[in-house]
Amino acid sequence: MACNQGAGMGQVLVLNASYEPLNITTWRRAVVMMIKGKAEGLEHDSKHLVRSDMHLPTVIRLRQFVRVPFRQVPLTRRNLFQRDNHTCQYCGSHELLSIDHVIPRSRGGTDAWDNVTTACTSCNVRKASRTPSEAGMPLKRVPRRPLSSLSFEAVRQIDSGRHSEWAKYVIGA
Repeated sequence: MACNQGAGMGQVLVLNASYEPLNITTWRRAVVMMIKGKAEGLEHDSKHLVRSDMHLPTVIRLRQFVRVPFRQVPLTRRNLFQRDNHTCQYCGSHELLSIDHVIPRSRGGTDAWDNVTTACTSCNVRKASRTPSEAGMPLKRVPRRPLSSLSFEAVRQIDSGRHSEWAKYVIGA
């Protein structure tokens, strides 16, 4: 079966030589890097062929290490909602989202990645100035600092089931 780009298809996770996730690229660019000998395929889509002797790659690893400067992901409303997949971390709702402090600000809680989470307004009001355990409202996912903006997209792809094979290469998936 020849390749034509369908929904979710065509995205390839690029790993550094150290197996650290670097980027998500198109299958065409990934194939070019493999043909040029710059990358090797680690995971493949067995249902799709690029050519008769090559399956569509879904994860590739660069043969040479590429130095990448570390950049922290800033804590913004947009990044927080993206980290939490625009989902209330208490009830799973996608409507009327707000920011909730796990340890309330009235008790010294800070604006930090590990203390803020996405909550719908009704859960946020119900929780009030209590911790999740005091309110009897367990979190669906423990809040963590994202390692990179790449991790947002990678986790989304894994959670959607489109690229479950990426999970072993992405921390926090």
